[in-house]
Amino acid sequence: MNLPRIDINTLKITHNVKQLKKIYASKGINIIGVTKVIGGNPLIASILVKNGIKILADSRIINIKKMKEAGILAQYLLLRTPSLSQVKEVIDNVDISLNSELVVLKKISKYALKKHITHKVILMIELGDLREGVMPSEVDHTVREILKLKGLCLIGIGANLACLNGINPSLDKMNELSSIAIHIERKFKILLHIISGGNSANYQWFKSSKNIGRINNLRIGESIFLGRETLSRNPISGLFTDIFTLITEVIESKLKPSMPYGEIYQNVGGIIPAIRDRGFIKRAILNIGLQDTIISGIIPKQDIIIIGASSDHIIVDNTKTDLKVGDTVEFTLNYEALLRTINSPYITKNLIH
Repeated sequence: MNLPRIDINTLKITHNVKQLKKIYASKGINIIGVTKVIGGNPLIASILVKNGIKILADSRIINIKKMKEAGILAQYLLLRTPSLSQVKEVIDNVDISLNSELVVLKKISKYALKKHITHKVILMIELGDLREGVMPSEVDHTVREILKLKGLCLIGIGANLACLNGINPSLDKMNELSSIAIHIERKFKILLHIISGGNSANYQWFKSSKNIGRINNLRIGESIFLGRETLSRNPISGLFTDIFTLITEVIESKLKPSMPYGEIYQNVGGIIPAIRDRGFIKRAILNIGLQDTIISGIIPKQDIIIIGASSDHIIVDNTKTDLKVGDTVEFTLNYEALLRTINSPYITKNLIH
């Protein structure tokens, strides 16, 4: 099989999905399966659905189209709040969307009426991470306006934390979201079916809270695929953390100086490198580069050191392993590196059943 490639253990994905559903269901929380880190891969998405995930969420409509065209039967949620320019695509392809802008919702309403459908809406509330969401002081006005719009159904509210600024989805934050949900229901005499408290970062809050209030939903990706919570990146007990393995091939192996020679200017990343002279070392080049993955997010399984990378190459110090041309080097990946690698068209995807 062509290299570089990423091996994906589907049995371990199945295990993690089942365990997470069981864990969160113990306190009445349903999980939405986030597919963006797998690029909407239909075979992997089908594993989630077969194991009880009813809603698949992705930030890219092209990924949602891919899964729908492959016949994956689920409800589809658009994770990234829609732009005005893609409203028609949202109506054509998505069942539910997260929203924070009335101007966008008005346009969604217009297209939904043209298509004679009702589009489901989750209103995002800003709780401090400062990404998407209306400020709590704007909630009443926003809900009032949404309820006037035909072709829309406000099915819930949600919050996003621990992404842009790493704000903890703490007990206080979740209590605030619960209180907002209760307030909306009482004031407007409606029932909110989904109170989505966040993502894989909510695990510590979930485990430590006896009373989770009105929170009944989380949007989970990283915990499924990497077996970790995302507040501290600690493994979750009972889950696999080694589902993905990146495999690369050595295309050059030579004894070379550790110190470049000649006038040094900016490298491909616009940086003037600071390099320590360690004499001659064994250096190997791997057939993968910056356009395929995030170098800081891959960890070699062999005893080598990543020296640097360019668009198509990773250079390693393999003095301790003495790699030969044609040898393979394996890596584990963090979330960011996995996201880049899975979405690279140059990496072979190999599902191991």
